[in-house]
Amino acid sequence: MSGQAQPPSEREGRIGACFARCRAEGRAALVGYLTGFDPDRAASLEGLIAACEAGVDVLELGVPFSDPAADGPEIQAAMVRALAAGATLERVLELAAELRARFPELPIVLFSYANPLLSGARREPAGVAGFCARLRQVGVDGLLVVDLPPEEAAILREPARAAGLDWIALCAPTSPGPRRERLVRHASGFVYAVSLTGVTGAALDASSPALHAQLDDLRGRTELPICVGFGVREPAQVAALAPGVDGVVVGSALVRAAREGPEALRGLVASLRAATSRGAS
Repeated sequence: MSGQAQPPSEREGRIGACFARCRAEGRAALVGYLTGFDPDRAASLEGLIAACEAGVDVLELGVPFSDPAADGPEIQAAMVRALAAGATLERVLELAAELRARFPELPIVLFSYANPLLSGARREPAGVAGFCARLRQVGVDGLLVVDLPPEEAAILREPARAAGLDWIALCAPTSPGPRRERLVRHASGFVYAVSLTGVTGAALDASSPALHAQLDDLRGRTELPICVGFGVREPAQVAALAPGVDGVVVGSALVRAAREGPEALRGLVASLRAATSRGAS
């Protein structure tokens, strides 16, 4: 373990409790992403509720943005639909508040590009600190900011941590060792290991030696839970990954299923959840 490695936050909250529960149950956590307000408020809320009831352990609630460069076609299209339906950060936070009321123990991570969050903070009378405190009051547990490099992250990260929010680190496979060290040193909640280069929704080879080397490297740098995502679509991939990680992230496949309706989404989530058992493979 590197001398810079950080133990999990003493203030684990819902995220830490969720991973502890999944470990006790002998399985990886299912981390599910859905874009808020896609295709509209009512259908989005129905889909979010369906996914959570069907077995998502940690919810990544996506904030629509007009230039989602890190996302693949499925999520980009979801963001276009959401924005056309009138999505704003404030309206997505209203969804978060409704989910918190319905699912008191559900960890909710706000998945966003930096621009919507910084714009929201600028509108807040109490500034960034007040904005982050309000996120916590709404029921958000953590932030995952896709496009904010560690050199520039303190503007959001420090007020977020002070407000009781976890700061999720996103580690790319191309990140050199010193950069990974810096990312995990400032992280809490969990570390999101990006499984491949490119955008979300691309195909993943769950047996890739490069992926497993990346995961081994991260384990040597932090005691935080490690989740792997990008390109995970099917239960077989989840089953192959589950023995070696703390959580598996599924995004584009859930967004695609949500377009077919809540029952299709429930069915996919249930099959993915069943595959998280470390005996499933």
